[in-house]
Amino acid sequence: MHDKPDGTVGALIEDFLTARATRKPSPHTLAAYRRDLTTVAELVAATGDASPLRLPVSTLSPKVMRAAFARFAAPRAAASVHRAWSTWNSFFTFLVAEGVVPGNPMPAVGRPRTPLPRPKPLRGEDTPEELLAAVARAEGRQRDPWPERDLAVLALALCAGLRLSELLALRVSSVAGRDGERRVDVAGKGGRPRTVPIEDGVDRVLAGYLDSRRLRFGSRSVRPDSPLLVDRQGEALRRGGLQYLVESCYRRAGIGDRVPRGARLHALRHTFATRLAEDGASAAEIMRLLGHASLASSQTYIEVTAGQQRAAVAANRTNRALSGLAPRR
Repeated sequence: MHDKPDGTVGALIEDFLTARATRKPSPHTLAAYRRDLTTVAELVAATGDASPLRLPVSTLSPKVMRAAFARFAAPRAAASVHRAWSTWNSFFTFLVAEGVVPGNPMPAVGRPRTPLPRPKPLRGEDTPEELLAAVARAEGRQRDPWPERDLAVLALALCAGLRLSELLALRVSSVAGRDGERRVDVAGKGGRPRTVPIEDGVDRVLAGYLDSRRLRFGSRSVRPDSPLLVDRQGEALRRGGLQYLVESCYRRAGIGDRVPRGARLHALRHTFATRLAEDGASAAEIMRLLGHASLASSQTYIEVTAGQQRAAVAANRTNRALSGLAPRR
């Protein structure tokens, strides 16, 4: 121990979460950090008399952490154990940097190897086209149909591969560029920015959506700093609302049985990547378009030009399906 030999685990967890908050993680990420730290701390405390958050940090020896993680791992999947290990490793790295502890015990704690997650695209050769065509039609059964907005969401996910959080963060000004060089400026995972080219079909779908929004809520609703995606009251879409929107699109298209379990909107992102690969895009092009941080820092990453990225997106045949669903401007 260095500066804070009597620091309690609870107080130090709060210090760690405050430090991580400056990186602007999502609330869900911060909640996962807190859950992993407190759950393992509870397992450590179960062997003694102290409450988990009042444990002295000096008690967290390699032997104690190995025993706690053995109990933590017993009922849980390998991915959950791996995530908790990474959280505690980050926590101890922070404590070492702050001079609270002399070393990090986590290298002495085993962790399972987790296989890379398998892609979960929509099943069926023509499923994306069926989905787009069904959603483009306004249905009388809907209480307040807004096919232009729903089609815009699907277009961004299927033809730009955006994550749920990235869609929610978009502003009207995020769609930019001259004709023939249109793009979406994305605030990616961990705050890392990237640019995804979009083709004419996507651009026209987005323009049609914004026109419909002006008719609903007036011109002030589409100011450059306004959220790009809004609900039927004109308010910024939230996480639950976006998930419900996508699921309702699946139901309207009758393709629920072709959506991998647990994938929801992420199935559209995986469909984007899978079709790029099928149509000849390289791994470097695909991973750059998806914004995968692990490859961004890899020494073997092959830098690709903006023109190569645009060619990869143009080859995505879902773009061609969109071209017939929106009027030319």
